[in-house]
Amino acid sequence: MNSFEINKIITAIIITILIVVLINKASDFIFKLENEKIVAYKVEAPEGSVLQEKSEQIVDLSSLFKDADIAHGEKVFKKCAACHSVKKEGGNKIGPKLWNVMFRPVGSVTEYKYSKALSGYNKEWTWEEMNGFLLKPAKWIKGNKMGFAGLKSDKDRASVILYLNQNSDSPKTLP
Repeated sequence: MNSFEINKIITAIIITILIVVLINKASDFIFKLENEKIVAYKVEAPEGSVLQEKSEQIVDLSSLFKDADIAHGEKVFKKCAACHSVKKEGGNKIGPKLWNVMFRPVGSVTEYKYSKALSGYNKEWTWEEMNGFLLKPAKWIKGNKMGFAGLKSDKDRASVILYLNQNSDSPKTLP
């Protein structure tokens, strides 16, 4: 290999690096962001689409609970039992005990250290709150430390809510 061929290879490498750098700079200029912290562009769902309807849908509690079953809720609750106790005499585990949880204030078990998000939530566990939380805990109350993805099935969520309601000193009547 003579020096002329080596020069051609080095020149090709340098030109390739320059092209990559120039493309990078050009794309930064073309797609200049107002806020540098934005990492992606928001894509809106078209009006009337299934995604938009689902996100704006108000939960009809009577239809949510029509297929619910306490026995099914007890079965689904086994996913929760690794972190929560539902027994009256049960103590806190990784998560707080859930005996008498329905219609008590969020973050109110005194012997449990809640995240700031839950201790400052200032609501109570109503049917709607529990349904939304069980659907996607991290999205419903941002900043909570519960590492559970949620229950996508309406029947599963409604059944767990019925099961939690049943495990109480005074179960509430369904809406």
